[in-house]
Amino acid sequence: MILGLTIQVFVHTIVSLIAIVTGFVVLAGLFKAERLEGWTAWFLILSVATSLTGVVLPAAQFLPSHAVAIIALVVLLFTVMAKYTFNLRGGWRRIYVIGAVISLYLNVFVLIAQAFQKVPALKALAPTGSEPPFAIVQGIVLIGFIIKGYLAVRRFAPRDMLAA
Repeated sequence: MILGLTIQVFVHTIVSLIAIVTGFVVLAGLFKAERLEGWTAWFLILSVATSLTGVVLPAAQFLPSHAVAIIALVVLLFTVMAKYTFNLRGGWRRIYVIGAVISLYLNVFVLIAQAFQKVPALKALAPTGSEPPFAIVQGIVLIGFIIKGYLAVRRFAPRDMLAA
């Protein structure tokens, strides 16, 4: 055990946190119409790893976190295809940007949910995760990601449009 976590949960947590950090770097690049190939590859790899390890974490029953991980894997499939199979051509550029933003959002969503479960001060505010403080925080974050996603789609122009 590391910090009271099994090795599997510890590795999953570290991978998730790194995926979130790399995701915000990629998002910043989208705002500047920069592809950031290395950061993007790491973000996508780590996001897939986060979702895969999240699905296989030991649990007595199917949890909401499992559903989020499965949804994230489907979103990531299309995001990776848009980037590496279709090379961001045509509508795949938009699918890539939206998928990347949704993937980052889902990672942050789970981070917030875990924080409300594990951090005593937050758990006191929302012991079951259905109280207003939890919903308010998640709502604010969702609105923020919707705005960021809209701006990212608008700003991440194809290369030929940037040269014009």
